[in-house]
Amino acid sequence: MSQIEVGLSMLFCLGEPFSSLIKRLHRVDVQYVEIVDDCVHALNYRRVKILRKLSETLGVRFTLHAPFADINIASPNPSLRRFILRRLKRSILYAQQLGCQLWVFHPGLRTGVSFFYPGLDWRLNLDSVKELLEFAELHGVEIAIENVPEPFPFLMKSVQDFMRFYGDLGGKASVGLAFDIGHANLKRQIQEFINRFSNRIVHIHVSDNDGVHDSHLGIGYGTINWGEVAKAIRKIGYKGIIMLESVEHVGESLQTLKKLFG
Repeated sequence: MSQIEVGLSMLFCLGEPFSSLIKRLHRVDVQYVEIVDDCVHALNYRRVKILRKLSETLGVRFTLHAPFADINIASPNPSLRRFILRRLKRSILYAQQLGCQLWVFHPGLRTGVSFFYPGLDWRLNLDSVKELLEFAELHGVEIAIENVPEPFPFLMKSVQDFMRFYGDLGGKASVGLAFDIGHANLKRQIQEFINRFSNRIVHIHVSDNDGVHDSHLGIGYGTINWGEVAKAIRKIGYKGIIMLESVEHVGESLQTLKKLFG
């Protein structure tokens, strides 16, 4: 990809049946679409076959967002963690079958027992990421981990968290950063993320908010200075997808992004 492209996440219709997702895909006016492999849109081999055919017919290319509801890759319960990793690996296989450019996933969370086992959740998070990366590389899928929002007890939300993560993971590990601008706005760290991880950012999620709630507002309906954001992203030479994750004013937001990054 030689330039910035604007894409659309289907997160905005996650509450609708999968059949509605398919109908909406016929009407998208972007080349890049992110499918959310969760809830009523959770994939299976039949749905993958439908999406693959649509991709060929409509000329769209997919990225895939991993399941995230009730998913904790740092779960201290060994049986539960094994089940979660199996589900995520199946999602990686779906990404391979769809020819996805990228598979995006969330880091682990602290739990009610984290106090009793200092450092365990961080170690389990790293172990899980390494296991997912090894599996993805085996199947030719690129993966990226997302900075996630307040107030949820995720292990990786701030610039400092990601600096520690990449330091502990090791320089050779090819896990990119799926940079969520809306989430970074809740930490007041948009510019710091962009400057610090300019060589790690491989994917960008965008939505607006009021700086307090992860409300996925339309672009321009919150507190984010999008002119400054676009300038910073261009400055680091980012060449990838700006994936819209707003759940309202979707068409308007797409047009705004195309003007900003086109």
